[in-house]
Amino acid sequence: MRYLPLTTDDRRAMLGAIGATLPGVKTIDDLFVDVPVSARLTKPLDLPPHAGELEVERELSALAGKNLAAGQAKASFIGAGAYRHHVPAAVDHLIQRGEFLTAYTPYQPEISQGTLQMLFEFQSQVALVTGMDVANASMYDGATSAAEAVLMARRTVKRDKVVLSAALHPHYRGTIETFARYSDGEIVVNTPDPTKDEDLAALIDDKTACLVVQNPDVFGRIRDLTPLARACQAKGALMIAVVTEVVSLGAITPPGEMGADIVVAEGQSIGNGLNFGGPYVGLFATREKYIRQMPGRLAGQTFDADGKRGFVLTLSTREQHIRREKATSNICTNAGLCALAFTIHMALLGSEGLRQLARLNHAKTVQLADKLAALPGVKVLNDSFFNEFTLRLPKAAAPLVEALAGQGILAGVPLSRLYPGDKSLANDLLIAVTETATDAQMDSLVSGLKGAL
Repeated sequence: MRYLPLTTDDRRAMLGAIGATLPGVKTIDDLFVDVPVSARLTKPLDLPPHAGELEVERELSALAGKNLAAGQAKASFIGAGAYRHHVPAAVDHLIQRGEFLTAYTPYQPEISQGTLQMLFEFQSQVALVTGMDVANASMYDGATSAAEAVLMARRTVKRDKVVLSAALHPHYRGTIETFARYSDGEIVVNTPDPTKDEDLAALIDDKTACLVVQNPDVFGRIRDLTPLARACQAKGALMIAVVTEVVSLGAITPPGEMGADIVVAEGQSIGNGLNFGGPYVGLFATREKYIRQMPGRLAGQTFDADGKRGFVLTLSTREQHIRREKATSNICTNAGLCALAFTIHMALLGSEGLRQLARLNHAKTVQLADKLAALPGVKVLNDSFFNEFTLRLPKAAAPLVEALAGQGILAGVPLSRLYPGDKSLANDLLIAVTETATDAQMDSLVSGLKGAL
């Protein structure tokens, strides 16, 4: 059995073979002499002993049963970058076709025409909804797309300072900081405050490579990015627009039309379920003049000598394909199956369907926000929103969310979870409403919250 532990005889035989070359190796411990003693375990890990397959299955099933999935809850209003939307059954049916489900990255374009055509269609859709010239063939998720966009901006303008909006999702901020940890340069960010707009233009100077701003932001607010785009252009910096709820692009002016130089987004809302956090699909689009600095890969359309249409890898920036020192990314592959799900769902919706879906999301959110604002001591902090808003409660939000979860109601995300340690946000609750929310579910949240308060 390939995956079972080695027997004593197996270990003895292996040590004998190693010892024949390295006489000092007689025990397994001898293989780890270069590891400092302080870094070694002094006793086995506190884990249960091995068990049979049936016992393991039972244990894991019991652990999984402790989760309350959004689809199993009485009502769910959780968002903060991951949104529950209806995914048509046709999407899952089509992506499970063998030629899609087992397809690997298109190293041999001449025999990967189906995969390349799908990626070409995906890129076209992303470019259209973001209002940009060109999009790549997807990335891992929205957060890593944002980090890659910052690296791209630094390469493009040959500067190192990065300005992050305080209203950027903290997970995106953390990913950007991780990517930039071992490079020179400065990252500037304000203190988050859901009650007022920040003056980002004042932070942009002649040393700034890029400004990263989210729309709608992490508190659900919508802003016109045009003035910020002009401020960046005046200083020779790039503006990176982040979209965590891609359905919003069916209602809000696309970032490209507001002057963004790079647009990154999380595409999970279209075609992909919550899945306890992944896998998701990162969208990445930019201006044509920056295409040579764009990470990932680009599928293109061409014609052969007989005039027959075909598809090719027009651009591939991974270090495996070109000289390492010239590579613009080390992203190993794209989230192909999730991108396919996005493409199928978007094709089923069409442009008018996306607009209708966006209008329905917004209308339901207005409906719930009005009901919650009528509760004593409760205030909606937003002066604008798409399908997510921040509620200020008269007491700490986290205990209330836990109490309502016990009733099967997933009331939202306490901002204290996103910003641990920031006491000014302890009473704030982020609530997301999608087309899946019914009137009865919204009423259950209102009554549950009223009782908890």
